[in-house]
Amino acid sequence: MANIDKRQSEGKKGGGSAKIVALANQKGGVGKSTTAMNLSSALAVSGKRVLLIDADPQGNASSGLGVDSRGQEHHLYHCLIGEASTDNAICSIADHECFDLVPTHIDLIGAEIELVSAANREYFLGKALRTVKDKYDYIFIDCPPSLGLLTINALTAADSVIIPMQCEYFALEGLSQLVRTIRLVKNSFNKKLIIEGLLLTMFDRRNRLTFQVAKEVREHFQGTVYDIVIPRNVRLSESPSHGQPVLTYAPGSVGAVSYLNLAKEFLKKQKA
Repeated sequence: MANIDKRQSEGKKGGGSAKIVALANQKGGVGKSTTAMNLSSALAVSGKRVLLIDADPQGNASSGLGVDSRGQEHHLYHCLIGEASTDNAICSIADHECFDLVPTHIDLIGAEIELVSAANREYFLGKALRTVKDKYDYIFIDCPPSLGLLTINALTAADSVIIPMQCEYFALEGLSQLVRTIRLVKNSFNKKLIIEGLLLTMFDRRNRLTFQVAKEVREHFQGTVYDIVIPRNVRLSESPSHGQPVLTYAPGSVGAVSYLNLAKEFLKKQKA
């Protein structure tokens, strides 16, 4: 905890406020948590101060980064219901100087039930992040695979959203529903919300359908789809079971290189 406290007391060099990016897709198994972990890791390696919020009660991002939320005194649930400040729930990530995590716990499922009757229930996550916004360059929120209150909170708190999507037929159907939800949140709760980009994941060059889906997505969302695609990669799939992002587990792998290149494209878009 000493290193975290020291980093947080220093704050961001030059001040400012973090850009908050939600990673959302109501379809599970599309590489959302994988992207949340590894894009955060790649940006941290490039020297950016990054905080990842694990807002999925399944806790895949937390366990995939080697953090056992059962051993943590505070996690995101406590931050949302006001029992702890976000600062007190932050954990550092091994082998990363600039990468922190707010872990989650299965208790987070209860937060949706507890908050459903609360006034301004869509703004609880945004309120919890106010105290840490000036200490990071980027805050990423790993959303659950649903369009419930936790995801609505994330979209309301965010400046933009990245949509990871697998290159398969049914992904296109779910995409239209997600875009409608983003539009609804923008109109009702968060006027500044934009789609940061669509990310094609689990890209299989041996499958013709992969290229067909990618072509349709690029034609429909012109200028919004990242040039970088994330391929199917064994090391990328293995790394969470070792509690590490792929950049520390297998730094020379295709998966690691893909996320480093995605981080470069992401940063280039911030300057545009």
